[in-house]
Amino acid sequence: MKTSIIDLAFLSEKRTNVLLLLTEEPRTSDEIKTALNVSSTSIMPQIKKLKEGHLIIQDGDTYKLTDMGEIVVEKMEPLLNTIRIFEENYDYWTNHDLDAIPEKLINRIEELGNYFLLEPDLNRLFEVPEDFKENLLKSSRIMTFFSYFHPLYISLYIEIARKKAEVEIILTEPVFKRIEEDYSEQLEELLKAKNVQVYVSDKNITLTNVVTDRFCSLVLFDKKGKFDHQHLMSFDESALKWCEDLFTHYKNMSRPLKEK
Repeated sequence: MKTSIIDLAFLSEKRTNVLLLLTEEPRTSDEIKTALNVSSTSIMPQIKKLKEGHLIIQDGDTYKLTDMGEIVVEKMEPLLNTIRIFEENYDYWTNHDLDAIPEKLINRIEELGNYFLLEPDLNRLFEVPEDFKENLLKSSRIMTFFSYFHPLYISLYIEIARKKAEVEIILTEPVFKRIEEDYSEQLEELLKAKNVQVYVSDKNITLTNVVTDRFCSLVLFDKKGKFDHQHLMSFDESALKWCEDLFTHYKNMSRPLKEK
């Protein structure tokens, strides 16, 4: 029975790895074995199957993707990257609310790339995570969406504004009201700063998003609408673009806040 292309591409990790490896450049059998750290007896039968399925072709001792192979691998890479995103922190993704992420960005979730999960330190639960704070203070351009109130962020963003970094902040209506009532002087200082733009959103959003010229951070609420102090962070260029697009999505639905 003829093996389907799906089976050839996905049912063997070794075949999948060979296909992904050959997207970089043609390789000899020895180069494939070295790159994948496998033996001849384990990899050569898989290479033979890929040849029989016309996904790769052999020229002497060099293997490369066929035209069909290139098309198949181009389509399979985003799927494999998406699966990796979810599998690396499966419990996190299944227990958090994704509804606040627009469909167009859910479909690009693989762009989060090599992200990592910042777990809360129970001894510093109500402090700003140190890795997050350190990179934020080193950033020169910052876009932030706040859907929960944290008093320490007020002084932190004033410090950043005084350093003349370009800052854009979106606040949900409840967060804005809390700051306006209890931190009016600090809010006024932010509004007076020429390098700071503040917006207010009337949407009930269950995420917090920060993206800078250095990194991005995404906080999703759990499925009960609670904040559990877990942060996703990434330094990949694709992740920065993804988070900036998420910020822009909500900025376009928010109103600019003017100085009193």
